[in-house]
Amino acid sequence: MGIPTAPISTIAFKEAAEGGFGGDTPFIYTAHPVVGAHDDALMGYINGKDPDTGKIVSDEIIDALTKRPVRRKDFANSQGDASKGFLAQDTEDNLQRLFYKRGWTDGLPVILPTKERVMNMLKGTCAKPDDIVAEPNPFNPVKITVMDVAIVAVMAGARPEFLPIILAVAATGERAIMGSTTPFAAMIVVNGPIRNETGINSGIGAFSPVNIANSTIGRAWTLLGHATGGNKKKGTLWSSQGNTIAYNNLCIAENEERSVWQPFHVQKGFRPGDSVVSIFRGWTMSHSMGGAAFRSHAEEAAILMQAFSAYYASATVIIDPSAAKIVKESEGYATKEDFSRVISETAQMTADRFWKTDYVDFLTAPLADQGVEPYASWKKLPGDAVIKPYYDPEKINIIVTGGETGPFFKVCDFAYVTSSPIDKWRNSSNDQCTDGSCGLPDAPVDYD
Repeated sequence: MGIPTAPISTIAFKEAAEGGFGGDTPFIYTAHPVVGAHDDALMGYINGKDPDTGKIVSDEIIDALTKRPVRRKDFANSQGDASKGFLAQDTEDNLQRLFYKRGWTDGLPVILPTKERVMNMLKGTCAKPDDIVAEPNPFNPVKITVMDVAIVAVMAGARPEFLPIILAVAATGERAIMGSTTPFAAMIVVNGPIRNETGINSGIGAFSPVNIANSTIGRAWTLLGHATGGNKKKGTLWSSQGNTIAYNNLCIAENEERSVWQPFHVQKGFRPGDSVVSIFRGWTMSHSMGGAAFRSHAEEAAILMQAFSAYYASATVIIDPSAAKIVKESEGYATKEDFSRVISETAQMTADRFWKTDYVDFLTAPLADQGVEPYASWKKLPGDAVIKPYYDPEKINIIVTGGETGPFFKVCDFAYVTSSPIDKWRNSSNDQCTDGSCGLPDAPVDYD
């Protein structure tokens, strides 16, 4: 039989739990929610009835650990039909409705991925259509091919020269929309020569909806989630309110030419001439309201960061080149690392403010109980004691972006996740790409 287990979930996650684990797992359900519920309410869940079976939850836990599990009925996998192929011809309106009905779009119109358009998109890479870009993982249980990525690139309105960037994003295996009840959003930052070759905006209005590369690369990532299993409610989408950032995922480039500091990808071990995409994930973003005439930029950033829960101890400062110049030349921080260090030392909050945040208590308190520092020491402090929640300067990222029309910056609770090389997907990085056949199959393939 293996090791007896008693998996517990709130009733809200029944479809995902049983769809993902099959009929042999004896899931036990409590009321919902857990986060934000007081201790007496949580104890009531355990002593109360399972909303699925009507039995007492604590009795079910004991039975699961002491008796042979009773097989439950099979549940359909929430990922849905992953079959692929081009559809029969139809009207534009009918196909737009069909794509949306099948969960392949975000509800906004898409460019229909005809065979001609997809084949043209594939010219943007030397990879073959059936090459695997990303293998299945618990958060993205579908094999993603170059063809899949090319199709969503067309749907998003991208150009072939953007495809290597979108492939690099897909290769991280990260979904744009996480399967979390929290309103996670994502950010794409591009470094290296491909920024200028594709015209990604890192200047005036870098975050604004004015640039085809920024808009379509970011949107393609969201559509990839739809097209390879769907961002389905209570399937892969659980956020109670969601996040509007997910529509194009804050896709920007770093303004390396105007920056006074080392590019972000070089900080992560890449060469200056490498083209690289980096992924960040978080919830919220705050904006500085002016320059730093009365306090330093580090002090201003630290004040804004105090509004975040800091349970990851991570933050990202996106600073205009003109503000970065002030930080270096007038405030004396020669490197990004220096700037991160002083922010880490300046940002403070009371122990009560830190621990009495639901997600800190839920996710970080167990680390304190295990003796992990600095959380174990913080847990012993009185409520009015002052702590430095962003204790690790390496978790404070600095990105230089903007058009120098004002010395402003943004601070967000986005944590750095990973970086992915772009050049491996580009035509220029492969000597075989000299005959104009890049990205196309060796022999005609019927994708119908």
